[in-house]
Amino acid sequence: MARENQSIVTEFVFRGLSSQPRTQTVLFIVFLVFYLFTMVGNITIITVIRADCQLQSPMYFFLANLSFLDICYISSNIPPMLVNLLTKKRTISFSGCAAQMYFSLAFGMTECVLLGVMAYDRYMAICHPLLYTTVMKRKVCIHMVVASWTGSLLSSLVITSLTLQLPFCRPDIMNHYFCEVLAVLALACCDTALMDLVIFIFSILIVFIPFLLIITSYAHILSTISKIKSAHMQSKAFSTCGSHLMVVTLFYGTAIYIYMSPKSRVPQDRDKVVAVFYTIVAPMLNPLIYSFRNKDMKRALRRAMNRPNRLFRDL
Repeated sequence: MARENQSIVTEFVFRGLSSQPRTQTVLFIVFLVFYLFTMVGNITIITVIRADCQLQSPMYFFLANLSFLDICYISSNIPPMLVNLLTKKRTISFSGCAAQMYFSLAFGMTECVLLGVMAYDRYMAICHPLLYTTVMKRKVCIHMVVASWTGSLLSSLVITSLTLQLPFCRPDIMNHYFCEVLAVLALACCDTALMDLVIFIFSILIVFIPFLLIITSYAHILSTISKIKSAHMQSKAFSTCGSHLMVVTLFYGTAIYIYMSPKSRVPQDRDKVVAVFYTIVAPMLNPLIYSFRNKDMKRALRRAMNRPNRLFRDL
């Protein structure tokens, strides 16, 4: 498809999920509910974990960080989209797009690494319980979280900086609902093969390697659980891993499809739908998954509801 001559692009126009006014109204209501539910659910998890003395293990330390990350992740995408749906304004400034691309990419990368760290934590707890408290000290856990954030923020900075140095052509209409890096690349006037390679390399480092760590960890975990003779202990071990596996399947399945599967340069409508799952649905479902499938969290939530004054006093 022929494109107009290169010019200075000051803003981008989102094509969005739908151009129908009625559908946009429905989407506004749905995503507003999703956003509020995500905020309330994740804030509740953070509050309960901080206040409950029985949830001070590494597993819940990582879960609290995951909840905070989900709040940041969904807040980088949903509020601007809600404004666009409400005002029917589909534009975003070049600097605003750069900021949204950087933060959404950084938060998504951090989640990939943090899910890998959480899998390693479950591996140590189940496969090496005698070494668990020695290896997974509070200081070590903090270093793991800091490394996850630092590596992802720097990786996102590299990708975003290189992307924004490309020349962009008009029409500057983006077939997406937020400034996703692949959608921005599709508007470039030049050959993006080098940037595609850079993104693929970072996808291997940030997405695929943590995914391999998760697969390896759970292979050892399943092997260890199969050797446990007590049905009660097997059930307890599975319950601590089931929630994490559900989150990993939802988040990684969609992220790998978007960033590591071969596709045409121009983002397709199905890519937008898939992106909804890892940018909106996954952060919304995490509180539900970890609350209703985790017995310790359910007990802690009941204790918090029975003693609300103590909950806020202990924060």
